Amino acid sequence: MTTKTAILTSHGQPSAPEPPERALAALAAEVAVHLPSWDIRSATLANPGRLDAVMTDGAIIYPFFMARGWFTAKVLPERLSGRDYTMACPFGLDPSLPELTAAALQDAQREAGWADAPLSVLLAAHGSARGPKAAEAAEAFATHLRALLPSAQISPAFVEQAPGIDTVARTLPRRTLCLPFFAQAGDHVREDIPEALNSAAFAGQVLPVVGALPGTPALIAKAIAAANSG
Repeated sequence: MTTKTAILTSHGQPSAPEPPERALAALAAEVAVHLPSWDIRSATLANPGRLDAVMTDGAIIYPFFMARGWFTAKVLPERLSGRDYTMACPFGLDPSLPELTAAALQDAQREAGWADAPLSVLLAAHGSARGPKAAEAAEAFATHLRALLPSAQISPAFVEQAPGIDTVARTLPRRTLCLPFFAQAGDHVREDIPEALNSAAFAGQVLPVVGALPGTPALIAKAIAAANSG
């Protein structure tokens, strides 16, 4: 039987490509547990030559991105020009992701001892000066979360556009969960978001990025299988 191939792709970190490359490879290994008959590979776009090295015709390309924006709609297709592949739905647009996230937020609220108060969530997203897709994806995700958590306050804010994270954080209750709407923890998550929260004297809790939530590998495996079945 011919082994099917899927390749997880993400932006990575141009200034230090190896750590996110290793993190993506570790995620690919976790996805492979759910797809034992598949060859699950990984490549960050910031690591020169990596995508070319792992690419094979007929592969399922899984965009570990939060939106169908600049990188998924332009950069990635240009890198794969002339190759035979199927593009899966980007991670951030997966219809199963809001439910997974809502459950994780409720768990975090209970663990913080805040279950007696309405849930408040600062959705700290990237945004973009290149186009609206990144912000639209975050806003749509917030809308889905509100439907699943009708008593919660879900407040999107952005690193690269208004409303800024510091501006929104100043308006929120002290017992607020900050959820970074990112696939991987790059410089924006390690530096820009904490800087904005410190500026706003944010007193809540900062959660791991959405891409690190429990259940993510199984969700990705399901999306790859769905892309393969058409």
